[in-house]
Amino acid sequence: MLAQRTSLGASLAIVLWAMTASVASADSVARGTAAFQRGDYLRAARELSPAAERGNPRALGMLGFMYEHGFGVPQAYDASADLYYRGAMQGDPFAQAMLGMMYDKGHGVPNDYVLAYKWLNLAAARTGGRQRDAYLRFRDAVALKLSRNEIVAGQRFALDWIPSRPEPDVHLTVK
Repeated sequence: MLAQRTSLGASLAIVLWAMTASVASADSVARGTAAFQRGDYLRAARELSPAAERGNPRALGMLGFMYEHGFGVPQAYDASADLYYRGAMQGDPFAQAMLGMMYDKGHGVPNDYVLAYKWLNLAAARTGGRQRDAYLRFRDAVALKLSRNEIVAGQRFALDWIPSRPEPDVHLTVK
């Protein structure tokens, strides 16, 4: 009986910790977003980094953008592409669109218009409004660089894509 209560208590503690970590992650993303919008890029990077390390897709996308453009962190296309990829794999439309643009430009990843098309297509499908319109325009601009068969391949890749929840492995520390 005591072992059951101890096990139940430990399980409850783990669930409560996970819920708290999730709320803390959301709070740090909100604080990081607010700091970014104010132009306080160093604080934004400090707030977003722990959430990105825990695998928060929105934090991964925003921090990827900061690394791509050198806002509050050194400009690093490889780091940016990695962060975008991790957010994109979890289904974050912003990370998907930015990863598509990285493939279009060949920044941090090999230039690949088919993969650019795939990620931009997924981003447009997963969002709405002006953001969707922008992603569709980007996708259509990439499509102009593709043959009909390559467009079909990009569409097939998008249809076959399944979101995943990768293990956090980013160790970015912003001081």
